[in-house]
Amino acid sequence: MIIYQPEDGYCYNSDTIFLYSFIKRFNIRGNVLDIGSGSGILGLLVAKDFKISLTSVEKQKRMAFFTKLNAKVNKINIDLKVGDFLDIDFEKKFDFLISNPPFYHENVLKSSKKEIHISRYSLHLPFEELLKKANTILKPKGAFIFCYDAKQIQRVLSLLDRYKFILEAMQFIHPKKDKEANLVLIYAKKSSKSLCKIFSPLIVFEDGKYSKEAQKAFQIAGVHSIKCKI
Repeated sequence: MIIYQPEDGYCYNSDTIFLYSFIKRFNIRGNVLDIGSGSGILGLLVAKDFKISLTSVEKQKRMAFFTKLNAKVNKINIDLKVGDFLDIDFEKKFDFLISNPPFYHENVLKSSKKEIHISRYSLHLPFEELLKKANTILKPKGAFIFCYDAKQIQRVLSLLDRYKFILEAMQFIHPKKDKEANLVLIYAKKSSKSLCKIFSPLIVFEDGKYSKEAQKAFQIAGVHSIKCKI
C-alpha cells in the first residue's frame, strides 16, 4: 500500500502499525469509522483486509486531503467527513470505531507546529469527550479499538466503565523488555459480558534492532510511505 504524507507535517508512526496488527486479531465487519484519520493509513489498511464500509473523519483540511488522495491511489472507497469528530452529526451508527487519537497530556513538551500539535495532544480531543460521543454512535454491541498512553491506563479504564464499555482485550507495547510500557492497545465493547484477554506484550526493540514481532507487523502492513509537498 502506498501512503502519501506531508513532508513538513504530522506523519504516522509505529503506534499506528501496532494498532493495525492488534485490530487484525478481531472479526471486523459492517460500518467502520476511523476517527482522526490523518493520512488515512489505519482505516485504509483495515479496509484492505476486511469487507467493510469505511467512513473516515479528519478535522485538519490538509490531512483530509491526504486521506482522500491515499484512498484514491489505493482504490478504496471511503466516506470522508472533514471536521471535528465531536461536532459532526453522523447519519448512521457504526459496528466498529478505530482510532489512534491524540493522547499526550498538557504537561508534555508541546510541538510548535499547529498541525502536529492537533494530531498529538489530547486537549484537541479529550478522551472523556471521545468516549461520550463514541457511546452514542456505536451500535448496541459495537466495539471501539484504539491505542493510548500506557501511563494513563487507570483513567482510561475508569472512563470506559463510566461510559458503559467492557474491556474485552488489551496488549501493552514496551520499547525494550526492561523498559516500562509506553502504549496500550484496547478492544472495548458495548453490551458485553466477556472476560478480558490480556495478550502477551509486544517488545519493539531487541539487541538494538526491531524485534521479530515488530518486524512482522511492519511486513504485514506492507506500507510504502512517500513524503511530498502540497
